[in-house]
Amino acid sequence: MSAPQLVVHRDKELMAQAAAARLITRIVDAQSSRGTASVVLTGGRNGNGLLAALGASKARDAIDWSRLDLWWGDERFLPEGDPERNATQAREALLDAVPLDPGRVHTMPASDGAHADVDAAAEAYARELAAAAGPEDHSGVPGFDVLLLGVGPDTHVASLFPELPGVRERERTVVGVHGAPKPPPLRVSLTLPAIRAAREVWLLAAGDDKANAAAIALSGAGEIQAPAAGARGRARTLWLLDRAAASQLPVELRPPAVA
Repeated sequence: MSAPQLVVHRDKELMAQAAAARLITRIVDAQSSRGTASVVLTGGRNGNGLLAALGASKARDAIDWSRLDLWWGDERFLPEGDPERNATQAREALLDAVPLDPGRVHTMPASDGAHADVDAAAEAYARELAAAAGPEDHSGVPGFDVLLLGVGPDTHVASLFPELPGVRERERTVVGVHGAPKPPPLRVSLTLPAIRAAREVWLLAAGDDKANAAAIALSGAGEIQAPAAGARGRARTLWLLDRAAASQLPVELRPPAVA
């Protein structure tokens, strides 16, 4: 697993724009070398802010959207089209405005779909990931080029919350989450083994309410107590922060802010 690299931006708007530019470059590079690219999306204000910034970028047309696979790190187990679902918010922020191949947009199951409960939904998504994985891929999931994660104020990533069973999972790639401490209580989430199979993991944190979480996760905390501390990529782990989110980092960890 790669050691974390930190980049601090002046504010959340600049962070979103810079992250979007980085993501465009990474997707284009992957498509140039392999013909396709694979990205795992995250929800929340920072994940959706990145998608909106990508949509506003003039460079977005450098991506061949028809050769991009999109997955999700977690989802609220709500009916299809519910405004609180990450997929619904991603469509509004970007996806409906670009020419994606619908067959390559892998949304997590909804509560009004074919699966009776959140655990069955998780098992179905795990099967879909396994079917897309190649012999060279790791942990039964595709070789994601970039896996995006928002960091919660409690250090949760995806829907892996401190001390809950999901963050302790070592075998399954997807789990149903029961009793999440923020609504809704039922969710579907990738596990740490699936997250760690990605080539690159990018963690997004902006705002004063993320400062304590970033400091805890980057200061040697255990992943059971601070799930963000366990989110690592095989080749790269990148923390993208604004100054507010970086304000409580120990001095030795704090890189120069980007103007």
